[in-house]
Amino acid sequence: MTDALRPMTARPRLYEQVLDRLRAYVAEGGLRAGDRLPPERDLAARLGVSRASVKQAITVLEVQGLVEARHGGGTYLMRDSLDAEPVERMVERRRRLPDVLEAREALETKLAELAAERRTDEDLAALRSALDRMAADIEDGGHGVEGDRLFHAAVTAAAHSALLAEFMRSIADQVTESRTESLRQPRRPARSLAQHRAILEAIEMGRPAQAAAAMRRHVRTVAKVRLLDWDPDDGE
Repeated sequence: MTDALRPMTARPRLYEQVLDRLRAYVAEGGLRAGDRLPPERDLAARLGVSRASVKQAITVLEVQGLVEARHGGGTYLMRDSLDAEPVERMVERRRRLPDVLEAREALETKLAELAAERRTDEDLAALRSALDRMAADIEDGGHGVEGDRLFHAAVTAAAHSALLAEFMRSIADQVTESRTESLRQPRRPARSLAQHRAILEAIEMGRPAQAAAAMRRHVRTVAKVRLLDWDPDDGE
């Protein structure tokens, strides 16, 4: 029986092929974090593709925090490899992220407000410990992801609302995804830490409206990520 009508496989976008070549180039060349990639014009000429395809590949790497494109200064590696996640997974994450951020703003703003009303000394100690951990990780060159997670968990605990805590547990995986997406933006970890400190200060002082406003500002900062500005169909 002929297999001429077997299922067709999707053709990789051209910029995805460029991504594969760049990954191999970095690995074979032994490039490391801080090294500079060739200019987009040179890459396009050597690969025989348009600059639009190269630019889109670089954008995908930027979105994932693997490179930093400095205005007028070239593109530099942020990691020792270009092991990027599959583009289709990024597309799916981009689709669901706005809903996750909307839910986070609604839930976490209320949790911060309640935490300012109900926190105990133990709750405050947990909040401070989380920020100490986040600060130490950032100082060591990390993104502060675990400290960030512990801080938001401590705010949830300090609110002493079983039902809101259950709602947060139900979206825990999506929240983790949004946290990782935000903290890998350039210079975002330090900004996030400062915003957490403002939230803690309001909770410590027992000011619910101030705590809610500080949390709302923070979650709206989390929402400002390159992924949501990226168009996966550019540079095909």
